[in-house]
Amino acid sequence: MEEIFLNKYQLEDFAMENLPQISQFQRLLFQGLLPENLGFTSYPPAYLSKKAKGKNLLIGANFASGSSGYYDTTSRLYDAIPLSKQLEYYKEYQKKLVVIAGKLNATSIINGSIHLISAGSSDFVQNYYINPLLYKVYTPNQFSDILIKSYTKFILELYGLGARKIGVTTVPPIGCLPASITIFGKDNNNCVKKMNKVAISFNNKLNDTSIKLQKKLSGLNLVILDIYQPLLDLVTHPADNGFFEARKACCGTGLLETSILCNANSPGTCANASEYVFWDGFHPTEAANKVLADDLLASGLSLIS
Repeated sequence: MEEIFLNKYQLEDFAMENLPQISQFQRLLFQGLLPENLGFTSYPPAYLSKKAKGKNLLIGANFASGSSGYYDTTSRLYDAIPLSKQLEYYKEYQKKLVVIAGKLNATSIINGSIHLISAGSSDFVQNYYINPLLYKVYTPNQFSDILIKSYTKFILELYGLGARKIGVTTVPPIGCLPASITIFGKDNNNCVKKMNKVAISFNNKLNDTSIKLQKKLSGLNLVILDIYQPLLDLVTHPADNGFFEARKACCGTGLLETSILCNANSPGTCANASEYVFWDGFHPTEAANKVLADDLLASGLSLIS
């Protein structure tokens, strides 16, 4: 699970390098709902970092863990922090906030702050589709239902802890990720249609479930932030947005690598990532995220009003 808590009222300067475990989709969340778009000058620190203590916690915190998801087993496969543990850290954070700001102020901060969640891609691409213990037991539709059940439980728990402004990203076009095409594309360079259909189906369930939750929970502003269509547009029409390459990623071979296998020194890494839609086999580049951020901001305006 990738959860980020943002206090929009008190800010100090934090550089992005203070968030070493943040994923590219999380960076998109920051770019779309923070910096100059809102007049923000800083980012919430990673909760487990040395920066996340004392008054620094007043600006919020990042509980995200790359390669985690709605399905806890996904996290265990990649040694990521599972959803359940992230929630424990969030409760711990709230206790620290009470000590720093007092109970009334802490409650006000939690109620008025933005909570961002981005998950689901790893559950499908890095678990379901490669794990016979899942794809031989559950259809994609059944697995989606399992993820939606976990999502619903998590939103209810966040609401119970005082969260009232929550933004949730859709699953991107997972069939267009370089790694997906490499593994499941059957030796062609086109997006894997069946995977994109699953993503669309999941996103529809995510939206329907969120509407029901918002009607059920008084005072909740639950907003779905669409990443699917904007990223699909970039992949299918890269040149329209100034990109040269959308099939291969910048890092390494551009076909599969991610995480620790991907860095500026990886053999074959491109010299100019801004020409590429994807940085690694799963995540967009900063340049792509900047294009996507405008769409994200438009979707999330109600969270910041």
